[in-house]
Amino acid sequence: MNEPGMADSTARDWFREWFGDEYLAIYPHRDEQEARQAVRLYLSASAPPPGPILDLACGAGRHLRELLSAGLHAVGLDLSMTMLRKSRESSPRGALIRGDMRRLPFRAGGFSGLTSFFTSFGYFASPAQDRQAAGEMRRVLTPGGSFMLDFLNAERVRRDLVPAESGRIRGYDLAVERRIEDDTVIKSIRLRPDGGGDSQVFEERVRLYEPEALEALLRDAGLDSRMRFGDYTGGRFDSDSVRMILAGVAA
Repeated sequence: MNEPGMADSTARDWFREWFGDEYLAIYPHRDEQEARQAVRLYLSASAPPPGPILDLACGAGRHLRELLSAGLHAVGLDLSMTMLRKSRESSPRGALIRGDMRRLPFRAGGFSGLTSFFTSFGYFASPAQDRQAAGEMRRVLTPGGSFMLDFLNAERVRRDLVPAESGRIRGYDLAVERRIEDDTVIKSIRLRPDGGGDSQVFEERVRLYEPEALEALLRDAGLDSRMRFGDYTGGRFDSDSVRMILAGVAA
């Protein structure tokens, strides 16, 4: 039997294809200083968790590494084997688990803290699956456990969307197209090897949540959002903010 909201999603799970070697080729380096700032923000917004902390959708491990450096018992989870291998290279001490955030492979109440950095939410084919993921976040947190969810600023994305751009990067001709449909920002990425060969096309889809809507979704799942930030330095959130970062506790 399919889980709620899952029956029509398999073909639209774009993230199963995209976060591999091609992703790393065109995004070869993410800002390590930014990762340090993000983790400092989490620790300033809440007391350091007394037990394990889950870095949800940990990617290549830059935030996991900073959580470990801060002395926390951090566990990283990601669906992409490529990202987990990259994370293992950068954080050999960290515990890494492969899994889907809609069905977290952990016991209830097993974590004292949870982080999700750099827009790893809103990827799914339906809002019901986003709610399912939020419910799983709450399930694995102990009551009173802290969380931080780092998301994009929907208002700014709508206002400043760049419809198309192209260039060359690390052995590829790159063409990107962006559009917004049904409150989802869709990014089409076409890669063609410099030496010739067939183009590959990948897609990113992120559902756009306004602050109040995302806070309500989290609240319905049992996650009480208490603070909003607009950047990793802890700046105030407003319409011009680059990020929308929510911090709070599990009810």
